Amino acid sequence: MFAAVLWGTTGTAQALGGAEGSPLAVGAVRLAIGAAGLFAFGRRDLRQAPLRWLGIGAVAMAGYQAAFFAGVARAGVALGTVVAIGSAPVLAGVLDRTVRGERPTGRWWVATALAVAGVALIAGRPDRVDASGVGLALLAGAAYAVAALASKHLVEAVPPTTAMAGMFGIAALLLAPLLPSADLSWLATTPGLLAALWLGLAATTISYMAFARGLRSATVSQAATVALAEPVTATLLGVLLLRERPPATAWLGVAAVAVALGVLATGQEE
Repeated sequence: MFAAVLWGTTGTAQALGGAEGSPLAVGAVRLAIGAAGLFAFGRRDLRQAPLRWLGIGAVAMAGYQAAFFAGVARAGVALGTVVAIGSAPVLAGVLDRTVRGERPTGRWWVATALAVAGVALIAGRPDRVDASGVGLALLAGAAYAVAALASKHLVEAVPPTTAMAGMFGIAALLLAPLLPSADLSWLATTPGLLAALWLGLAATTISYMAFARGLRSATVSQAATVALAEPVTATLLGVLLLRERPPATAWLGVAAVAVALGVLATGQEE
């Protein structure tokens, strides 16, 4: 939950920092700084990490960044976000069952359905529907689910921070070719630099350290559902710091996600 709250600050940080580069370039900067922070804490014992899951997780994380931003650009922020974030926990549940043999509980299905409906209410009605954009958003949701699955396997083999350091280090290298041609002038300003440091160190290094530690006791499907607290945080920060005025349906969505997370957090193992 703590990780999801930090992820929810990314949009506000980018807005306050005046990041004018392409969203994918901002994502590449975030991964580069975040990976450096993770390596500062978790570079030990990396040779013991299973290479297969390290590679799968890195490719999935880099792919998530590319597919998500491309999907949002084509399908619109509302629809792209709902499809990507909403599909991730469902796909994670399928992967949990097929790859790890962990059957999601009935309580998880109820909580996930309620949370996904809440995210849809928060996003509101889409401005347009683009089939290719929806496809890319679905690809992003699948990539996120695969990254969560890989993370689970990694934290079972090496310390959580070490697992994230390896996965994000490779992912950052995969996206590094985007940086030379990107507009990074916003990094030369104080707000832009502070935003980049927040996105990298708080919303990536610290958040994924927490996420990886949580994965040691949570299932992949549970972790993916709890991550839906991200849009709730983003909505609240938009109101408090950016003076946004979401419609009443968005507040219903916030309430739905809160109830869903409560249902998931208070349930007993079946």
